[in-house]
Amino acid sequence: MGRKVWVPVVSGPLAPYAAGFASWLASRAYSPWAAADRLYQFDQLSRWLEREGRGVGELTGEQAERFAEARRAAGLVSWASPQSVALPLGYLRQLGTAPISAPVCPQGPLEELLADYRRYLSIERGLSDHTVLDAYGPAARLFFSGRESPDGSGLERLSAADVTSFLARECPKRSVSGARDLVCALRSLLRYLHLAGLIAAPLVWAVPSVADLRDRTLPRGLEPAAVGKLLASCDRRGLVGRRDFAILLLLARLGLRAGEVAAIALDDLDWRAGLLLVHGKGSREDVLPLPTDVGEAIVSYLRRRPRCRCRALFLRVTAPREGLNRCTVAWVVRAACDRAGLPRVGAHRLRHTAATEMLRAGASLPEIGQVLRHRGQKTTAIYAKVDRTALRALARPWPSPGGGA
Repeated sequence: MGRKVWVPVVSGPLAPYAAGFASWLASRAYSPWAAADRLYQFDQLSRWLEREGRGVGELTGEQAERFAEARRAAGLVSWASPQSVALPLGYLRQLGTAPISAPVCPQGPLEELLADYRRYLSIERGLSDHTVLDAYGPAARLFFSGRESPDGSGLERLSAADVTSFLARECPKRSVSGARDLVCALRSLLRYLHLAGLIAAPLVWAVPSVADLRDRTLPRGLEPAAVGKLLASCDRRGLVGRRDFAILLLLARLGLRAGEVAAIALDDLDWRAGLLLVHGKGSREDVLPLPTDVGEAIVSYLRRRPRCRCRALFLRVTAPREGLNRCTVAWVVRAACDRAGLPRVGAHRLRHTAATEMLRAGASLPEIGQVLRHRGQKTTAIYAKVDRTALRALARPWPSPGGGA
């Protein structure tokens, strides 16, 4: 017989929402003990609001931080950090009872320009929030930093020399891949400035190319034996092992990106037709055939997958029961490498593995590009170098020491 769980009675301004909060916790796979603990926090937060003479409509993020600060001042260690209040605050915001903190308005013309550029990337170009906020946005801010002008951006004096001098200053501080990313982000910014009518001439031509070292090396795919070790490292008797096995198969067999695996929802699987809808880069959607072994691995996981309201295919194993993100998918690959005793590799190495294996099986480059959903043939062409047997016939013979040219 299990231990009886004590459920606190919530009083104060949050009392009407306590039952809904308890149901919400249960839907996110919180155990009875964890839910009771969170309800106790809910009660403490409600009592604090009552002492402060505030209602739920005044529970902003700043007030939640004050609640945590008051607990720290009282010498308490539980629910004493601002992050600990995120769960009840998020629930009340979903209901619309707690106000969402007003976003900070851009200050000055430069901030307004950067905000418009971020909206352009998200809406017009379909880039993910991760790419906009962590790559393109910081690169644009770096380009405009230090430019003295009345509007803070210096667009009226922007020239090709400014572009090349910026890259000459910043690229030596970065690796080859980092310099390539900066060049790509700068081209995007200059296209936007011209389309928006902020600069008269299209200065994209002034951005030089970074030496593409990819053409000098072979794509680094894993050997079949290494892939077999990764798959064998998953203990498929349990939930985590079945989930990780299905993820590794999707990466190695279909060549999906980590973010694409994380984005798969239950509704994206068409079992009758044997198809999978893939949500790719730039809001692109493609339908791929679902191989039998991959489908069987997903079915095996679904038989153990916890029931919850989240429609993501792959879920966290601990509460809150939410879908994985791209970083978690990458860590699944790294953890499998550790278990298999292999050097750690990223999830993208399995994408290269899928391409090289298709090439070895006799697939043509257009067919590989179609599976990997490449936008251009040049991207797929790098895998032509993997077929060393076909390339050997094209290589010119090396002249003998005593022979002529």
